[in-house]
Amino acid sequence: MEECIDVLQKCILFSDIDKEELIDMLQCMKPKVVSYEKGDFIAVSGEKFEGFGLVISGNIAIIKETAAGDRIIIDILKAGQIFGEIAAFAGNNAWPSTVIAHTSCKVMFLTPEIIVGSCQKQCISHKQLIGNMLRIVAKKAFLLNQKVHYLSMKSIREKLANYLLEQYKINNQTTFSLPMNRNELADFLNVTRPSLSREMCRMRDEGIIDFYKESVKILDMNKLYEMIK
Repeated sequence: MEECIDVLQKCILFSDIDKEELIDMLQCMKPKVVSYEKGDFIAVSGEKFEGFGLVISGNIAIIKETAAGDRIIIDILKAGQIFGEIAAFAGNNAWPSTVIAHTSCKVMFLTPEIIVGSCQKQCISHKQLIGNMLRIVAKKAFLLNQKVHYLSMKSIREKLANYLLEQYKINNQTTFSLPMNRNELADFLNVTRPSLSREMCRMRDEGIIDFYKESVKILDMNKLYEMIK
């Protein structure tokens, strides 16, 4: 469990909780840590839900399947990020989405009772843990609202401009690597791969962006902002 401490200290769930208190809490929580290879199913939509997950290493993908059987990537999560928390505290008994290993990864599972239940050892940081979880759930609700916003956009250019500006804000620099490959990004934006590639090439030809594989450089920030107005 010691190998997880550094990651957990950077996770919002355990923010403002020092290392010694965190170690005590883990002994009380008794979480389960599972390793997965790329492509493994971590959870399947509709299967019994027993606890939410925290990514310890690697990346995972949250996926929704349409009635036609197409997969739409909802999000890609990396070390320190949490998934399944909305279902955990909504009282759901089944996973609402499918979760797969985007890369080789390690995941820690926690039951919601561990967070909102009484602490056997009366850990002094338990109240802080509950407050942190409330912030996480609120932030996730905001992000889901953003996803709905993407789906409401009519043009691929507007969707792409919004996404690139979000990545710019996350990375705080104009050159960054996309967390998804082209197929995954097309699924995320709910567009076809060829259409996405054509739009990116048009934006490159117009001097708005430049790109190589998953690396993107924003050349004209003002033009991107104009596309989302």
